[in-house]
Amino acid sequence: MRLSDDDVRARAPEGWTLTGDSLTREFTFTGFTAAVAFVDRLVAPANEARHHPDLEIHYDRVGVTLSTHDEGGVTEKDISMAETIDRLIEG
Repeated sequence: MRLSDDDVRARAPEGWTLTGDSLTREFTFTGFTAAVAFVDRLVAPANEARHHPDLEIHYDRVGVTLSTHDEGGVTEKDISMAETIDRLIEG
């Protein structure tokens, strides 16, 4: 079920922004290899969750966009995936 904008803002992990009907965040790395390695680490948890973010790689930056298209906006799946992505960064 789609979350209200207020719920998304209250529950989104720090650093994530509600942009339209999506959660977004940009991560910066030490270079292209590190950025691609991050994307590679994201593949298994995204497949396991059966929830795949939209990704943009810009040399040393990766933009991540999360939205549950079937629901037309941000859902629990997106909040959970944002938390998973943050753990990948911290780990």
